[in-house]
Amino acid sequence: MSTKRIGILTGGGDVPGLNSVIKGVVYRGSELGFEVIGIRRGWEGLTHVNFDDAPSVSRYIWPLNRENTRTIDRTGGTVLHSSRTNPAKMKKVPDHLKNLQFPSSESTKKGVTSTVYDVTTQVVKNVDKLGLDYLIAIGGDDTLSYAAKLDKVGVKVIAIPKTMDNDVRNTEYCIGFSTAITRASDAIQRQRTTVGSHERIGIFRVFGRDAGYTALYTAYVTSMRCCIPEHKFKLERLIELLVKDKKENPSNYSICVLSEGAEWEGYQVKEYGEPDAFGHRKKMSVAEDLSEEIKRRVKEETVVSDLTYELRSGDPDFVDKMVAGTFGNMAMDCLIEGKHGVMMAIVNGCYACVQIPDPKLGPRTVDIETMYNTERYRPNYANKAGLPIFLTRA
Repeated sequence: MSTKRIGILTGGGDVPGLNSVIKGVVYRGSELGFEVIGIRRGWEGLTHVNFDDAPSVSRYIWPLNRENTRTIDRTGGTVLHSSRTNPAKMKKVPDHLKNLQFPSSESTKKGVTSTVYDVTTQVVKNVDKLGLDYLIAIGGDDTLSYAAKLDKVGVKVIAIPKTMDNDVRNTEYCIGFSTAITRASDAIQRQRTTVGSHERIGIFRVFGRDAGYTALYTAYVTSMRCCIPEHKFKLERLIELLVKDKKENPSNYSICVLSEGAEWEGYQVKEYGEPDAFGHRKKMSVAEDLSEEIKRRVKEETVVSDLTYELRSGDPDFVDKMVAGTFGNMAMDCLIEGKHGVMMAIVNGCYACVQIPDPKLGPRTVDIETMYNTERYRPNYANKAGLPIFLTRA
């Protein structure tokens, strides 16, 4: 087998388990006699690197080997760093490329129109300059949407899904999800003592812009109510349930967890700040707004806790270490077999190699009918026999 050179990058938000993927690829690659080149800062590494400038190359390109990756799986985050860069829709072209011409278009988000540039031709040139035979892209739906585009223009891409939201299509599991649920559960269980001591209603907010898996599964394992983006809840009904839960609890408190994108009827989550490279603005806290409504309507005191970034920090749990390492080695199997345009996945509870999802379809969302009780604002617990381990199908 001829020596191959593999690039690997991580894009979007960090999650625990990314370093396990990187180490798995490097170690397996070394056994096969392959070179592995780390692309730092996600897609930015392939848009901004200037091969005529040594500091730029050092900033974005990092040859990986067994020695410099030996201990990386012992910590969370990503040693390659990350960014939210979309090479197909860049608002600003890097300085060293300003004399070049790139396709441009008008992009409108939330009523604001701006000119964006598609620098994919430069990304392909940089891949060629690096001599990469394959590129392994680790990311969520945004990062992988560009991976799908890049594969179609001739770069051999293999994708690995990661996101705490667990909302990438074609897979039942994404790296980072298990650790997020574990962290959320632990934090909520600890904070029960404070919420109970002060006899209040506890409101917890977790990530989940478009999909409610993180809130739903946290509620599933902690026996609490939850609100998710897929179903607009009735504010009066939720408050009624939380007040009832509080009265019936011997410790005189109640709790619920909200996805960041959850909304009640007649309410829309406010956004702030500039859109990122994929058009997403940060969301104001629906938990704070719900707290104000509870205090105003029923005069109950609340405790609001934002668990979002807490869930992506630190070491991965067993499930994320296992899945991450396995996905990394599966990617190498695909590479050996000459496959590309594929994503590592779990389908029907089994490891699988599937097509990179079509970006036009958007994120995978919760099946309300089978997974969520819209009357009680709780997960559905019945009729799980025969389902894959993560209780959903790709």
